Amino acid sequence: MSAKERFLRYVKIDTQSDENSATYPSTEKQKDLLLLLVQELKELGLTDAEMDQYGYVTATLEGVGASEGAPTVGLLAHVDTSPDLSGANVKPREMLYCGGDIMLNEEKNIVMRRDEFEFLDRFIGKHLIVTDGTTLLGGDDKAGIAEIMGLLEYYAEHPEVKHPKMRIAFTPDEEVGAGTDHFDVPGFNADFAYTVDGGLLGEIEYENFNAASASITVHGVNIHPGSAKNKMRNSMLIFSELNSMLPEDEIPARTEGYEGFYHLTEVNGCVERTDAHYIIRDHDMDIFTSRKEKMQRVCDAINNKYGKGTVELELKDSYYNMKEKIAEHMYLVDNARAAMERCGVEPIVMPIRGGTDGARLSFEGLPCPNLCTSAANMHGRYEFVCSEDMEKIVQILKELMILYTEPVK
Repeated sequence: MSAKERFLRYVKIDTQSDENSATYPSTEKQKDLLLLLVQELKELGLTDAEMDQYGYVTATLEGVGASEGAPTVGLLAHVDTSPDLSGANVKPREMLYCGGDIMLNEEKNIVMRRDEFEFLDRFIGKHLIVTDGTTLLGGDDKAGIAEIMGLLEYYAEHPEVKHPKMRIAFTPDEEVGAGTDHFDVPGFNADFAYTVDGGLLGEIEYENFNAASASITVHGVNIHPGSAKNKMRNSMLIFSELNSMLPEDEIPARTEGYEGFYHLTEVNGCVERTDAHYIIRDHDMDIFTSRKEKMQRVCDAINNKYGKGTVELELKDSYYNMKEKIAEHMYLVDNARAAMERCGVEPIVMPIRGGTDGARLSFEGLPCPNLCTSAANMHGRYEFVCSEDMEKIVQILKELMILYTEPVK
């Protein structure tokens, strides 16, 4: 079964996570794919494959022809899809891309326009897997799962091919920032790992945002509008004032590269109460700290104006820039570059404008940079993956594993 065939199978299983859930995994339906993966791993000869109480699926592939002292290499991917858009009833379709716009759904007039996504030009002559425009696709990160499984299937069919001992993990809840909450790093017993959870072919990532969440509650006072003068305090208007005090150009839609931002992700309100949620991001730790301080100052200013307790702020750090940890293990990046070059792929080392499970794992003692999957436009209706690039990534993983059949120098 090709990586593409596995991918088409996986995306039809709804695994959307839920950031408001108190359970772990956050949604029971993630286990549908996790249990399928246990079965498939065992069919490929990884007989110790199992799912634990938290939904983590792990398995071991013993090394073949590796030198004494060769490392144990981990590969990870996550099963959940983003809460941003439905992952139910995904209708994947493969098409040969010949350029121009892509009609995803004629009935609803949903079109992926080339003028908005100019990088589509690089896929002319290749096959793209797209949706019908009513759901996301699930390339993030079912493409990564399919590629890891494609690698394992290759080894099952070619038992003579050299490779190091490998540890495999498929995790839930990455999209809601909880992917490694219960992950047993010592028990995983790998010397280092790679998450296969990136974007376009060639991307290698070992820098990510420092991340925090900001939950804000604004308390107002409601009273009949006919007698509200000097009495009503509309929490929605107060929140609007608060939001206007943040830098208007420091939002995702106006930043790129290493530029950080404040991102308002959700607002629910009425006169009496408004609840809002932000994520705060920056690659630079000092600037990240100043962003959190700015948020605190803005809330303090609103409380000074409208009275103590008008605004409640809860700031919580989510993860940090893995560069701090990967810098001590740059051979992981160098070997990924070399593997891509062996496959005729130009490496693109770039910062992640987000995070991966690898960020937290790197701080928990498992250095873990991130590799491409071929997914693009993730978390939305215009998400797609490239069939040919998925197979190329399987080749890259093969070459990467060859490099680890010798001790790391």
